[in-house]
Amino acid sequence: MQEDFLHYLWKLKKFETLNLQTTKGEQVVIQNVGTHNYHTGPDFFNAQLIIAGQLWAGNVEIHIKSSDWYVHNHEVDPNYDNVILHVVWEHDTPVFRKDNSEIPTIQLKNYVSQVALNNYAKLFNSKQTWINCENTIANVNPFIVTNWLERLFFERLESKAKAIEAILKASNNNWEAVLFKLLAKNFGLKVNGDAFFSLANSFDFSVVRKQQSNLQSLEALFFGQANMLEDDIQEAYYIALQKDYAFLKQKFKIDNTSVSPFQFFRLRPPNFPTIRLSQLANVYHMHHNLFSKVIASDSVADIYKLFSVSTSPFWESHYTFDKVSSARKKHITKSFVDLLLINTIIPLKFCYAKQQGKSIEEEIVNLMQQLKPEKNGIVDKFASLKVVSESALESQAIIQLKNLYCDKNRCLKCAIGNTILAQN
Repeated sequence: MQEDFLHYLWKLKKFETLNLQTTKGEQVVIQNVGTHNYHTGPDFFNAQLIIAGQLWAGNVEIHIKSSDWYVHNHEVDPNYDNVILHVVWEHDTPVFRKDNSEIPTIQLKNYVSQVALNNYAKLFNSKQTWINCENTIANVNPFIVTNWLERLFFERLESKAKAIEAILKASNNNWEAVLFKLLAKNFGLKVNGDAFFSLANSFDFSVVRKQQSNLQSLEALFFGQANMLEDDIQEAYYIALQKDYAFLKQKFKIDNTSVSPFQFFRLRPPNFPTIRLSQLANVYHMHHNLFSKVIASDSVADIYKLFSVSTSPFWESHYTFDKVSSARKKHITKSFVDLLLINTIIPLKFCYAKQQGKSIEEEIVNLMQQLKPEKNGIVDKFASLKVVSESALESQAIIQLKNLYCDKNRCLKCAIGNTILAQN
């Protein structure tokens, strides 16, 4: 038995309320269950109850056992002085106020149906290996699932917005700098994301602005900060980058001691950090004021055009500085831009609109629904359970569902879990 389950029962009045009595036989009429408190203090604020014919207004505390009141030291906590009702599953000891009057107690197990208990047992006492509801989720009304997933998507977006706000503060409210740092992180993908982010934080964005018109200088800045210009390679392009970086290092008083190491291991060559750094340099060489262009773009097609960029010519025949490979253009692919949209551009648009006091939820939903769902183990497993992602909106929501609800057994805070519990 979880205390959360008792919160759920009380909040939604999922128990017999017509003949509700305290453990001392006093009649209880619930006029208002109160406001659920998710922080410290009593579980429900400002409840309104008629107990033994008298109207009471105050707080409600919920426990598995009455004795938990003392286990949690509520008797010495003034936050609990205004508790008017103690709701418990099992009443094992009386609880008293400071004036020695006993707090009325309801033993909830006397009023909960067997059906509700069976549903709870099925959900939480199951021997499922992946998620609690894997045998029942397919039976949940698709309308409920769809609405819940959209809510989860925006919940995930809100958490990303908070992270962006922290970067904005650290970047002196410079949105262009924020975009650069976020793009850098995502150009690094999972393996090199932190390394790319540390690189973007190792110099002021004004340095990028000043070098944008000179692609070679921009590449020199990126490769130099990435500690990739330390070798003795007798290649004209490499030597030119070394000279440019030495000049930039002295001019802007920059160093790379804070930059994390870059990994090549377990990466496909098109995702090598060398290729991604050159592509990133080309993006900023091609587009001055990239942030305003991103914000003004209201379709996926517009974003594809913005990022229709390749590497510099040297990298058409190389993946590393010291080895020639077969020549081919190394364009930023649409699938890679999709990742940028999901992880950088759309969260940034959302955060910026929020800061401006504007609502762009409809635009966000429209953009996300144009993108194909991500391919990963979580999305695939939910698909096998008949919860299929039709777009990136659903796949992002499903990741949020699995990580923040299923894995943490937060079924009672999940619309799907609540629906299963309420089944007759």
